[in-house]
This record gives sequence, C-alpha cells and structure tokens, in this order.
Amino acid sequence: MNLIIRSIYILLLLLLTYSCASYYELNYEFNRSFENGNLQQADEVLADNKKAKKGKNRLLYYMNRGVANSLLGDYNESNRLLEKAYIIAEDLQTNYLQEAFSYLSNPGFVTYKGEDHEILFIHYYKALNFMKLNDFDDALVEVRRMDIKIRELQTKYKSDSKYQDDAFIHLLMGLVYDASKDYNNAFIAYRNSYNVYKDYYKENFNLDAPEQLKFDLLRTAYLTGFYDEVAYYEKEFDKKYDHVPGDGTEVLLFWNNGLGPVKSQWSINFAAVKGAGGAIVFENAEYGYSFPFIWGDHRDQNENVGFDDISVTRVAFPKYVERPPLFNDATVNFKGSEYPLELAENVNGVAFKVLQQRFLLEMGKSLIRVAIKKAAEKKLRDENEALGTVLSLVNAASEKADTRNWQTIPHSIYYTRVPMEVEGKDQKKLYLKLNSAKGKQYNQVNEINIEVKQGETAVHTFHSLEISPDYNGISRF
Repeated sequence: MNLIIRSIYILLLLLLTYSCASYYELNYEFNRSFENGNLQQADEVLADNKKAKKGKNRLLYYMNRGVANSLLGDYNESNRLLEKAYIIAEDLQTNYLQEAFSYLSNPGFVTYKGEDHEILFIHYYKALNFMKLNDFDDALVEVRRMDIKIRELQTKYKSDSKYQDDAFIHLLMGLVYDASKDYNNAFIAYRNSYNVYKDYYKENFNLDAPEQLKFDLLRTAYLTGFYDEVAYYEKEFDKKYDHVPGDGTEVLLFWNNGLGPVKSQWSINFAAVKGAGGAIVFENAEYGYSFPFIWGDHRDQNENVGFDDISVTRVAFPKYVERPPLFNDATVNFKGSEYPLELAENVNGVAFKVLQQRFLLEMGKSLIRVAIKKAAEKKLRDENEALGTVLSLVNAASEKADTRNWQTIPHSIYYTRVPMEVEGKDQKKLYLKLNSAKGKQYNQVNEINIEVKQGETAVHTFHSLEISPDYNGISRF
C-alpha cells in the first residue's frame, strides 16, 4: 500500500508540474526563436520534435512550420506543410476514448482540432504563397476552399451575433480573383466583404471597410459593366468614381503586424448547492453564474456519488492574453508617393470573439469534468481513505484548461495597392515605414525589393514580429 501511495504521489508531482505550464511554455524554445526572428532555428526545433509531428498537437505542428517556412521564403515547402494541416483538419473525427479520458483529466488529452478562424487562415497563407509564386490557378483553389469554410460556419452558427463570416477572407477572395482578371467574381467577393464589414465588423470589432476595398468594389463593378451598381455604391460611399485605364501592373502589399494572442487559463471557484429533485447547482456569486446538474431523482442518489462532499471547487477555463504589437500604423513610399496600409483584419479581436461565443459550453463541460472527478474520489475514498485523498490531490493537480492555439499568426493584417509602370519585367524598390505610438525611437524603415512584371499583380508580405514593451509576458501560474 505504501508503494502504491508513493507511486501516485510521484504521479501527482508530474501532473502538478505539467498542469502549471501552458502550451506556450511547453514550446518555449520554438516560441523564443520565432519571436526573436530566428526563423530557421525555430523551424528546426519543430522539425526535430517527432512527438509533435504525430501527437495530439500535430495540426499546430504543421501550421507553425508552414508559417515559419513562408517567412523564410520557401513558399513551396510552406504550402506542402499547410496542405498537411488542411488534410488533418478535414479528416479529424471525434475520438470518443480521448473525450471520455479528458473528463477524468483535462481537455489537453484530446487531439487539437483548431479554432474556426485558424482553419480559415491556413488558406490565407496558402493563397498568398501561391500568388507570390505567380500560380494564380492554385491560389483560386484556396479561394474556393475558403468559400466552403465560410459556408460551413454559416451553417454551424445560426445567430448573427456569432463569428459565422469573415470580411477579410471575402476581401482576400476578391483580391485573388482581381489579380486573375476575373472581375465579375472579384466584384461579388468585394461586395460580400463590404457587407460583412458594415453589418458585423463595425459593431463587433470597431472596424470599417478599408477605403481600398471601396475603390476596388467600384472599379470591378465598372469593369464588369454593372453601371447600376457603380451608381449605387457611389451614393453609398459618397464618392465619385472616375475610371483611369491601366494595364494592371501593381504591387499588393500585406503587412502582418505583431503576433496573435496566447491562450492561458483562469480559474473560478464554484459552490455546489444541493437543490430540489436531485439537482446539484454550481454557483458563483461574483460573476452571477449558475449551472444545475441532475444526477438522479432523489437527493440521496447524489450523496451516493459524492456530491455531499462538495462545498467549493476550482474550475479552470481557457482565456486569451493579447500580445499588443509595437507598431500601430504603416505607409509605403514609392518614388515619392505614399500609400497608407489599411487595417483589414483584427485577428486578435476575432480570436477573442471565437472563444467568447463558446464560453458557456466550455464552462458546462468543465463543471461536468469536476463532477465526475468528485464522484470518482468519493467511490475510492469509501474503499480506501488514503487512496481517495491522493486521487483528490491528483484531480486538483490535473484540473487545467486547454491552452493550445496557433500562436504564430499575426495580431492584425493591413494591406495596400501600389500602382506601377514597367516595361517587360523590372525590379522595384519600395520603402515600408512602420510607426509606433511608443515613440520615434521605435519607428522602422524597411527597404523592399520586388520583381514586377508588366500587366501583373506582384504580391509581397511583411511580418513585423515586435511586441509592445509594455507586454509583461505569459504568467506561469
């Protein structure tokens, strides 16, 4: 018996150590290398992690390596890795054994399926990679996949208040169609994007439609011959559209600013109050939460499974911690002309929204998990008081929220168009100026050399990884 207790005590210590560490901290070496801009080292750290490649976090393995390789300029390898992530996300089925075990431990034992917006951003990176490779046919494949995912979200969530559509993803679809000279589909995508900005993004993320989107909507309507729509949107935007003929030679520049939020955890204490008809009500007066659970028709049945022992219990939930970016606006200078980059996607805000809309579901699952653990403790304690006490400690140590998320996507995405004049193929030099609200000492100018071909759209992305100096990092406990 002493040997059993000592063994369980060692397990308790291991669980306690694991439960204190978030997913970010468990991958500290990779995150440190990535955030410091040591992208090759970051990719090698992941590539050497054979367990991550095949384990429950394999989706994140391929998504993170896909981003790292895109930033390294290896767009083919990035797309190969991201396609693996896409296939994993498509093929994942509910593992009921994992789900059952998670109720005896914590949700980190379930294979990670990705957040709704994370799956969409697999196609964002792939589409841009293909456009940089001048492969617009495959970029259009990603556009169609994005459209399917959007439709799935709209089917999944019926409430207009939930994240069931993405203005930026529609905008990206339009940009790909536009660059492919398919102005009809570009107009439709731009129109869909504008509607989502107006009807959903303004209220939920305080984000208006970019001026560039409005111009592109008018331009593609004109090029498609939809003159009634031109007149409608001129009135809608309170601006007159004057078409200036051109051959379409331009640079489409995306600025991925900062890094998205990191999942951490927070805990709430619930009091278990016995109610009528065999109900146990978990209550938290501070937040006004109340969740009833019915385990039987009579109060004594609840007592038999251990609810008579519950007074106050701690429950862990996931939360996002924002990593505020150092820079807050940017402009591109080309031959003395300046082009502002406009905010098109608040990735940070979308992530918070996605987690918030399922909070009550997460809370319910967490309380069920705690209730099952308490029932197991009661049953074991009736057989052996010492082992029941140890299991109680193990359960407390293993109570942990799922802190996994895609942590290499940007905090926010900006974009702009820069018109060009070239003959044949030419190398153009642009200057990207990043500005910080923290003071001029943080401002940064980056020289960008882009090869542009006459009549085509060249695509370039720039990812600034810097985080605001006010950010204090992720607390370990």
